[in-house]
Amino acid sequence: MENRFLGLIEHSLKEHWELPALTNYNGTTLYYKDLAKKIAEYHIILEYAGIKKGEKVAILGRNCSNWVIAFFGTLSYGAVAVPILHEFKPDNVHHIVNHSEAKILIAASSNWENLNEEMMPELRLIMLLDDFSIQYSKDKEMFQIREHIGDYFEKKYPEPFSRSDIHFHIEEPEEMAVLNYTSGTTSFSKGVMIPYRSLWSNTQFAYDNLPFIHPEDNIVCMLPMAHMYGLAFEILNGINKGCHIHFLTRTPSPKIISEAFAKVKPALILAVPLLIEKIIKNKVFPELEKPVMKALLKVPYINKKIYKTIADKLYASFGGKLGELVIGGAAINKEVESFLKAIKFRYTVGYGMTECGPLVTYEQWDTFKQGSVGRAVDRMQIRIDSANPEQETGEILVKGANVMLGYYKNQKATEAVMLEDGWMRTGDLGIIDKDGFLFIRGRSKSMILGPNGQNIYPEEIEDRLNNMDYISESLVVSQNNKLVALIYPDWEQIDRENISHQEINNLMQSNIDKLNNEMPKYCKISYFKLYQEEFEKTPKRSIKRYLYQQAEENQ
Repeated sequence: MENRFLGLIEHSLKEHWELPALTNYNGTTLYYKDLAKKIAEYHIILEYAGIKKGEKVAILGRNCSNWVIAFFGTLSYGAVAVPILHEFKPDNVHHIVNHSEAKILIAASSNWENLNEEMMPELRLIMLLDDFSIQYSKDKEMFQIREHIGDYFEKKYPEPFSRSDIHFHIEEPEEMAVLNYTSGTTSFSKGVMIPYRSLWSNTQFAYDNLPFIHPEDNIVCMLPMAHMYGLAFEILNGINKGCHIHFLTRTPSPKIISEAFAKVKPALILAVPLLIEKIIKNKVFPELEKPVMKALLKVPYINKKIYKTIADKLYASFGGKLGELVIGGAAINKEVESFLKAIKFRYTVGYGMTECGPLVTYEQWDTFKQGSVGRAVDRMQIRIDSANPEQETGEILVKGANVMLGYYKNQKATEAVMLEDGWMRTGDLGIIDKDGFLFIRGRSKSMILGPNGQNIYPEEIEDRLNNMDYISESLVVSQNNKLVALIYPDWEQIDRENISHQEINNLMQSNIDKLNNEMPKYCKISYFKLYQEEFEKTPKRSIKRYLYQQAEENQ
């Protein structure tokens, strides 16, 4: 079992046999013994479908218990899982299924009704994620096998199914486990080949470094399992630790999330910055701006009592049993982070990417350094491609057990990031301090070259803009060598305060004037544009910057 991911999962199923494992919110619960049995049933279907080790199985749908069965069932059989985000459009799904050469597609009914099996000619079998019923099969006998799966199971396991009946595929460290596509569109999509050593290394790190998580602890699965951040630390880590994972099974609105936290009381919460920023900026900051509160916060002893009260209320809103809040996927607002640090909230900010399955850096909340994204995790190295890594921003390079094998059927893209000495280019920019903490300074792809060769990092300008009045989100892009601020205002607040269209334009211009006074001249915003809807985002809730940059360049 040593250094084997499937060995960890096999051991956990046996160790936590009688504990609850998976619950669809307000639905049924599967225990670890149930999960093991359903994986064994799933293996029978793959076997009769003629799936060979190393062949691909695509999984498409919202987070749910059956998604976990399909994922672990695929890997433990020896096949490769191809997770597909449920929000991808039909053309995107057809492209990924064909490009990955998947032989089986398991799709939620809501996704399947918009797909066309004729557009995916290499598929042998299509099943619904809802109940594993067969929708299409090249071998008609599969309908009969699925209908009588209980009989086939009893034939294979004549004695009551027990721990000793669990026999998983014995993998090699360099063997591909997951083929994860970074997007759905042909022009941007790259299939990241994640090996078993990466899954093992990420999962083992979580086991060794998240001591506040114990068997039977609850986890609310909010992030999409089709992406590595949520998959690795809500699912792989949760199952390995013997946790009870709860699936929302629908769009996680603030109301649903709040209800789930109160009911489930999670020990660990993974979140994107936007979720936390909305809670703090909408519910906490307005209270602190009241004149009486402002005065009290200036009194040395009283301010600590106030911060303690606020922290207690925040913990209560997360269910009251939170061991740590891990924020990742994008940069967190500096003002919000300073506030969380001031009230001694148990939060930390990590850094990763799909290509590292996903973890690169992390640091537990009590030793975490504000403004950073932690230090290199076990079995990983990071370095900055600059002459002075502590002072001079450079590209972040990574190396170690977590790093991908490359991009599937895309040697050119692989060679663009994988260096001959084993280091991988991340495309991100940063510095490392003397204690090894990494500080992100932006994406090299988003960096804008100033009129005199200055490096302009739009994220830094956006961070200031987002802290200004009536601004919810912003993007800074370049058009005709001028910086343009694209702004999505806080329309709810504007409506509440009955601010006219002309007034909001004047207010925004005041914000821009103030910003331009604070920033270097080469960072001056020439003009702004207001957006009526939120910016389009990736599954990690970071804005799809390239869409808006391209739109401005085409105008």
